[in-house]
Amino acid sequence: MPAPFTCRWGILGPGWIASVFAKDLVLDPKTRGVEDVVHVVQAAASATSFDRAKQFLVDVGAPSATAYGSYVELVNDPNVDIIYIATPHSHHFPQCILALNAGKPVVCEKPFTVNAEQTKILVNLAREKKLFLMEAVWTRFFPLSIEIRQLIKDGKIGDVKRVIADLSLCQDPETKYDDSHRMVNPDLAGGVLLDLGLYPLTWVYQTLYHTLPDAEKAAPTITGAISKYHTGVDIETVVVCKFPSSVGIATSSVRVATDPEETGYPAIKIQGTKGEIRVDHPAYCPTGYTIVPVGKGSKVERFERPIPAGKGMHWEADGAARCLRDGKMESDVMPLDESILIMETMDTLRAQCDFKYPANIESTEH
Repeated sequence: MPAPFTCRWGILGPGWIASVFAKDLVLDPKTRGVEDVVHVVQAAASATSFDRAKQFLVDVGAPSATAYGSYVELVNDPNVDIIYIATPHSHHFPQCILALNAGKPVVCEKPFTVNAEQTKILVNLAREKKLFLMEAVWTRFFPLSIEIRQLIKDGKIGDVKRVIADLSLCQDPETKYDDSHRMVNPDLAGGVLLDLGLYPLTWVYQTLYHTLPDAEKAAPTITGAISKYHTGVDIETVVVCKFPSSVGIATSSVRVATDPEETGYPAIKIQGTKGEIRVDHPAYCPTGYTIVPVGKGSKVERFERPIPAGKGMHWEADGAARCLRDGKMESDVMPLDESILIMETMDTLRAQCDFKYPANIESTEH
């Protein structure tokens, strides 16, 4: 057996989500049955403090990695193979450009950017420079997600006609957040849609669109509604995606809960002509699902898919590393054109509901 491919990561933005990702990187891949790739946290950078980057590396279990006090130093480190961007949504676009222009492949946290035009610019730049680029929608890479997509392709529940997906977390925003919090701050591209809402949309697209043969894929028509917070961002969303032969409904909120009693209530219902697949809450990292065939007394099948170690962000890192190893410019699991399509969906809903971010956040200037 050949030696595993080693992927050396540079972490841009040492915040909470970056710490979850980096801690998963340093786990032994064999704990999840992976032997063909291995990860190294090579470096991390904070835009404001070398000491913050250094402490981040200590905290995630990579104390010997290189710390930087600027992003420019990070993206120009010749020992870094790929950049993981984990800053607020509002910063993704310029920072992806910074990394790509430095010749570095990029995995960027979701949402890719604030709007589709920004995403298109990044995709064109990566393709022009022949660099790997991927939106870090970790849920797509879960073995559970891969398994469910295959069940749909195999016709396990017949022709899928409707998907209802929700990610709602009852967080009482008036008391939990001050107006500068990233979740409600328009200057940081806050709001439910770009944050929580992308996950139910992920389930809509990976079941009703991604599973189709390329010749049958068609963009849906979009309708929906949002409720606004006093800062101007959205606080509740409903997105209806009408595909040629199916419909997806994606909802999200921070005022109510998908599963208020935390009893395993399904977050996603994938409904076909022969039955449905019910996927556990939360939509971003479900660990079980149930297949319910049509008909009273039919045999219900339950499947548990616990995360063997870490939080589950290692699977998207494995996927990116394999793409680098194999010379691929994008992931088959999270294709760039599909990232654009989902960004366009969110753009359409925002336009219908007269929801805009500040001009500097929406800008495509670079």
